[in-house]
Amino acid sequence: MSDAVAAEWSVPGAVESLTVLPDGRTILIAARNAADLWFGVVPDDGSWVETANVKHSVNPFDEIAIEAAVQAKEAKLVGEVIAVSCGPPKAQESLRTALAMGADRAIHVEIPDGSEKTLEPLAVAKLFKKIAQDEKVDLVILGKQAIDDDANQTGQMLAGLLNWPQGTFASKIDLNAGDKSLVVTREIDGGLETIKTAFASDPAGT
Repeated sequence: MSDAVAAEWSVPGAVESLTVLPDGRTILIAARNAADLWFGVVPDDGSWVETANVKHSVNPFDEIAIEAAVQAKEAKLVGEVIAVSCGPPKAQESLRTALAMGADRAIHVEIPDGSEKTLEPLAVAKLFKKIAQDEKVDLVILGKQAIDDDANQTGQMLAGLLNWPQGTFASKIDLNAGDKSLVVTREIDGGLETIKTAFASDPAGT
């Protein structure tokens, strides 16, 4: 990861919408640029998927997370939504989609083209930890898994690295601006579970 570089840009005119709360809560979201499996992606060597000439788009579970964050901003429960994607230059497409959906800013951690298969969940979690700390975010919302590798590990690792509480397999997130708490409804075997935690938190699995 020594050759990773970061670029950042903002939506024009978005600054006015960043201070809707006195405490200016910030949400960090993922916008993974995943291979579109509807196009018949097959393993290249049994350990990864063949991505050459394959259409890529925002990971569907990350799209759900982006929408949840944007809805919280529209309800004036948070002040800013920051989208992050780690990947080669083509990952910018997913960040543009996140900005179009309502994210205020986007951060691209760029890696060389073709090296995606070396970017393991722990490395991504460490990158997110650094960004979360630098941006002083209050909440991280990630899709529960990527549709290409189905790892379902980054959110849990990130919560561990930050020493934050987490709510996995979240189907609903309620932000309570009054007591600075977060209520997460989780999908579990046989039904639903509701947990309440204070900010900062890491709901993974919307």
